[in-house]
Amino acid sequence: PQLEAVAHEFDEEAFGEGQRVLRQGLSGSGLYVILDGVAVVRRDGVEIARLGRGEFFGEISILTEGPPASDIVAEGVLHCLVIPRPDVERFLLDRPRVMLRMLRTEADRLRGMLEWQS
Repeated sequence: PQLEAVAHEFDEEAFGEGQRVLRQGLSGSGLYVILDGVAVVRRDGVEIARLGRGEFFGEISILTEGPPASDIVAEGVLHCLVIPRPDVERFLLDRPRVMLRMLRTEADRLRGMLEWQS
């Protein structure tokens, strides 16, 4: 609900089938929240996850100020709310519930990666 309330503050972008939204090893441009569609996460060409409505990506490169660790590719048409890099910190600090949800999601993703590697 908090994201819907601020959707008018940020731009939406649409990506076509097979279009790369983020490229592994290149600089990230923002935090992407999926409004509709599916994003495929690939690392070194291997699919490692699929993300759907309400999920997000791009946060790692924003928070670490490094390049994306994975490619993000649209499967079908993908619509995202895009929060530009300079606005992400303010956006999260102004919305602690969103930040907490993001932190919980990151913890779940980390747990999944650790279990996958075992």
